[in-house]
Parts: sequence; structure tokens; C-alpha cells
Amino acid sequence: MDSAMETQDGTQQSQQLVLAHNVFLLKHPDVSDIEKVRLSDEVLNSVQSNDMTSYYETLVTDKVLELDQSLLESMRAKNEEEIKKLDEKIADAEENLGESEVREAHLAKSLYYIRIGEKEKALEQLKVTESKTVAVGQKMDLVFYTLQIGLFYMDFDLISKSIDKAKNLFEGGGDWERKNRLKVYEGLYCMSTRNFKKAANLFLDSISTFTTYELFPYDTFIFYTVLTSIISLDRVSLKQKVVDAPEILTVIGKIPHLSEFLNSLYDCQYKSFFLAFSGLTEQIKLDRYLHPHFRFYMREVRTVVYSQFLESYKSVTIEAMAKAFGVTVEFIDMELSRFIAAGKLHCKIDKVAGVLETNRPDAKNALYQATIKQGDFLLNRIQKLSRVIDL
Repeated sequence: MDSAMETQDGTQQSQQLVLAHNVFLLKHPDVSDIEKVRLSDEVLNSVQSNDMTSYYETLVTDKVLELDQSLLESMRAKNEEEIKKLDEKIADAEENLGESEVREAHLAKSLYYIRIGEKEKALEQLKVTESKTVAVGQKMDLVFYTLQIGLFYMDFDLISKSIDKAKNLFEGGGDWERKNRLKVYEGLYCMSTRNFKKAANLFLDSISTFTTYELFPYDTFIFYTVLTSIISLDRVSLKQKVVDAPEILTVIGKIPHLSEFLNSLYDCQYKSFFLAFSGLTEQIKLDRYLHPHFRFYMREVRTVVYSQFLESYKSVTIEAMAKAFGVTVEFIDMELSRFIAAGKLHCKIDKVAGVLETNRPDAKNALYQATIKQGDFLLNRIQKLSRVIDL
């Protein structure tokens, strides 16, 4: 039996995750009504072809799809019939066959529950299958199924526990291919929970070994890698790991605005950067994993680009900065005052002279002060200790 969670040729995205993304778009206010009609048909076809009875009921409750009672009853009957067959196979395997056949029969039932969108039953059945599993690699595959269930339902608690479980399994062995796959899963989890720095490092580690096509195509993976790297890496690392990375260079041109977004930031072409950035906002907004962090990401990117511009100057006129970014003086004034108040930018605005004065914290001075402070603390501790020893 083909599972909807499995990919047919190893380079195809999981049908379940495609369905989850389509449902997300159907609920999104920025998607046009014409597009929603097409998406609605796709969602219904996917639900129907996989007999997803309980998930169909959820979508009807959420007013994503309309109720078709005969379809619901037909899917329910198919579910009952298939589960009965699977239970018979399990009983037959337990009576007449070996341990590996018993495991395979239980796994088939787990995959069927995943396919029809029965979350709790699938997780329960995966636990039963795990109890029949000895090999670390096979146990890891069960964890990957659990991770895909977590991503389908955006259950971050389940994803986090599954990642920890996978890491514990790897301590007892495990192959590199599965370890590399886990990095992408963990990177996606970190990105979805706003830990962009860790996500960027995990994605960059996986660029040359990417095989997790069940999550997303390679183009999407590069899109996430560039987006997370831009707000996480310094200029030197960005150049070395992203701007000049051959794996990224081969794909980046296929993704609208992404090449301009990355290169104009590195080349300090701020006007081009803002144009490319505005082109990318739609893609970020309509991405299931990035959408909740849309406003946060927009702020972080602007902090990076404003900091980079101001780093070159002791003082600069607001007019010159507005011209460099291709925006009005009022816009820059309003933007910077917000970022300065939030402690994101180290500069002050002289409104009368129309000048920005940078007051970057001196790293060496800060280190010197910290060393003095720690030295005083250490001396106090030594004095207290010496009194105890004297006694």
C-alpha cells in the first residue's frame, strides 16, 4: 500500500504537506477568490482520494469545505473496510509468520492511519510498531513519520519531542543519510519557532547533502536558507557560506527576487534591495511556516540593512540615507526613531540639523569593563575563601 506520507520516486513532496499548505492558503485572507476555487477543488480531491474522513469533518467545521453527507459516509465505510483488512493481516502474521512480517503488518496500519489523517490513532499505532522494531534505522524512519504528522498539524510539542528522541537514537548508532535528513527537519522546526540563527546553521550544514524532498523541493530549501542566513550571519560568513556557495548559485536564479535580495544587500545597493524585498514579502506572507513571523522577519531584515548602512559613517544626513534607500526623508525618520527606541540601532537623530550620528558601542571598551568587573568579583571571592581557610 502506498502511503501519502511517502514519496513515490524520492524527489516528490509528501501529499499530506501539499494538502496542509493548500488548506493554509484557503484560509489566508490575501489569496484571491478565483485561486481559492481552484485550491478548494484540489483539497477536496486530495481528501477524497485518501479517504480522510475525520480531517474532512474538521475542514467542514472550519467552513473550508462544504458538507457532502454521501461522500462522508462512503469514506467512513472505506476506512472501516480497510482497517478490518489490516487487522486480519496483523492477526495472520502473528499466528503464521515471523517477527519482521508482524512488524510490517503493524507498519502498514500506521501508514494507513497517517494517510487518512487519524492523528491520535496513527501515533498510537506507530508506538506499537516501534515496540516490534529492533534496528535503529527502522526506528528512525518511524520518528520521521511522527515528525511529518507534527508538521502536518503544526504540533510543535510533538515535533520537539520527536527531534529529541531521534537524537537519542543516534547516540546508539545510525547512518549519515538519516542524520542529515534530521538536520533539515530540525532546521524547519527552528525556523517555524522563530529560532532563525539555529535554522540557518542547520540548513547551511545540509546544503550539499539535501535529500528531504518529502518536506519541500530543493528551490524552497534554498529560499529558506537564504532568508534565515541574511538575518543571522555577519558579512564575512554570508559571503563565504551563501553569496559564493555553488549549491545556492545554481538554484537562486529560479526563485523570483531572491538573487537581487541577497546580492544587493551584500553589494550595498540599498535601493535595489528594497525593491527585491518588497517582491519577496508576498512569498513570505503566503508561506505556511514563515507567515506567523512575517512582521518579526520584516523588522529583523530592516535592522540588518540599516545597521550595515550606518556602520560606514560617524554621521550622515537623513536626506542622504533616504536617497540611498529610494524612500522619503519622513519614512526614514519614522523608521529609525522606532528602531532606536527599541534599542535595535545605535545612533541618534539630530532633527534640527537633519543629521544621524552613530554611537556604536565600543566592543574593546565593553570587554575591558567586563574583565575589570569579573576581576573584582574574583578577588572578593578569594578574600572570603582565605578567611575561611585561616579559621
